[in-house]
Amino acid sequence: MKPGRTKTTLYAIANRVKMGKKVEKSLKEKNQSAVSQDEDDPNKTPEPYNCTGNFQADFTELCKRNNMAVIPPVVHRARPPTSQSQVESSKPEKGKEKGKTSAQQQQSEAEPDPELLEGEPVEQPPKTFVLKEKFEYFKPSVQVEMENYDKPDTVTEIFIRGWKIDETMMATFAQCWPVMEKLHTINLWNTGLAGETLTMMANCIPNIVNLRTLIVDGNCVEAENWHELISEESPLQNLSLRHCGITDKGAQSLGTAIGSVKKVNMKLISLNLAGNMIGDLGAEHIAMGLRMNRTLMSLSLASNQIKDKGAIKLGEVLSRFPLSHEEVVERRKQFSEKGSPDRNKSPPPSRRADSKDRPGSVRSSSHADKDKKAGKPSGKKKDGKGGKDAKEEEKHDKTKGGKKEKEEKGGQKKDSRGGKGSADKGSSVGGRSSGASIAADTKTAGKGKGKGKDKGKGPAVQEVEDAGASDFVNPLTDAADFIDGQLLVAGNRVLINLNLSRNCIGEHGLAALLKAMQYQTTLTHDSKSSGTGLMRIGVYKNKVSTDSEVLAKLTEFMMPKDPFYKPPPQTPDGDSNS
Repeated sequence: MKPGRTKTTLYAIANRVKMGKKVEKSLKEKNQSAVSQDEDDPNKTPEPYNCTGNFQADFTELCKRNNMAVIPPVVHRARPPTSQSQVESSKPEKGKEKGKTSAQQQQSEAEPDPELLEGEPVEQPPKTFVLKEKFEYFKPSVQVEMENYDKPDTVTEIFIRGWKIDETMMATFAQCWPVMEKLHTINLWNTGLAGETLTMMANCIPNIVNLRTLIVDGNCVEAENWHELISEESPLQNLSLRHCGITDKGAQSLGTAIGSVKKVNMKLISLNLAGNMIGDLGAEHIAMGLRMNRTLMSLSLASNQIKDKGAIKLGEVLSRFPLSHEEVVERRKQFSEKGSPDRNKSPPPSRRADSKDRPGSVRSSSHADKDKKAGKPSGKKKDGKGGKDAKEEEKHDKTKGGKKEKEEKGGQKKDSRGGKGSADKGSSVGGRSSGASIAADTKTAGKGKGKGKDKGKGPAVQEVEDAGASDFVNPLTDAADFIDGQLLVAGNRVLINLNLSRNCIGEHGLAALLKAMQYQTTLTHDSKSSGTGLMRIGVYKNKVSTDSEVLAKLTEFMMPKDPFYKPPPQTPDGDSNS
């Protein structure tokens, strides 16, 4: 080739290379400028994150979005190491030989022959625990238990120990937990919860469908709003509030949440209030909650400040208790709804003349107003012949209605002669109720309704339907005894475990508890449908000497009821003597 052509070709190639570099530089500058614009735009909000159910991924991503400096790692909860026999037994039968060989290889690798150094064998590493770096154990972390460790979306239990959960962290948990379908246990020990964070968690709990157990031991909350955790929407069955500094104020709100005349918790089975500062007043409030509650089966009040007065109130609610005025009103209301479920329903138009409540010719003011607004003619104008027949019918109906009113008034006078408490006095004979008490209660409840019967028909019908749909039986409808001007109802026999150890209960309190247990035994023999009664009671380390006769009687009386009690084997004394 000629030297001139080679120069031109080389020159063209060099120009192309330069042009390519310029294009790359310009593209890079454009990309950098676009990225810088996106970063400099503070008004641009990131897209909301939708949790997937993978707790580790969701928790980490939400912590990053909240600009947390330190993100606690999600780790598996430490377990004691399993023995080799358990590992081999858990493997399938087909791969037995392969499993044995691999286990032997691992054992040979993990347990080398001790080498002699200066005549002494080298100490083998421990097998019962794992060593970690200094202070790594105390760093914040979220420990989890999983149903299947190969699937990250099968977290069943969450354990957080010893680091504070603030509002930002609780908001992060409130986004992650409702999506976790397998989650059934949350354990927050000494996490520095406050009133606001407790409210946030209480609002989140109803959205966690399968949650059954909540443990928040060691969290002293000044607001003491623990009752928010067991609201009507809460699915919790087991709640532990040990060493939370709960006083009589917190016990009052918890007792109201457990049960009252207006609402009752139907899901909570176990409540642990050990190690708090609950006194006699708090024990009385909790006993008030047990009057209406027939779901709670285990209650622990150990290591509190309960004395004889609180123990007497607890014994009263376990045996039988007098009804308050509010409870008597509710009892009569329940009997009236139970005895006549169609009382609040309006009769059909065709049968209005046969109604016993009022004559057929007398129309309610509400219907008359409706007719006036609609411009409908009255019944007299409809009859073309005249109003004689209608007048005669009205007179006939009025005479009938007058007779009925006289009969009712006469019956009222007869009832009033018997005294105010005659209905309740005849309600029980030897602890058993008769049908007269139910009839008397329904009459007294029905008389007070009177003219305002038509008002609020819809809600009354709904309440009756809801009561029939649910299996809950109101304890106020049980058999009652009228003694010394008070109406006494059988107490709670659903509670089977009560722990009152390490309190300040004396002999008077233990005597009241013993009397309650004896009364429960007589009730369970008569009717076993209302519960078995208390099966275990803990009264150790109270202000009673170990040689106390009352303590010995109570222990001896409750020992055969304990389901874990095993009586000593009986020796054949007759055979040995013969």
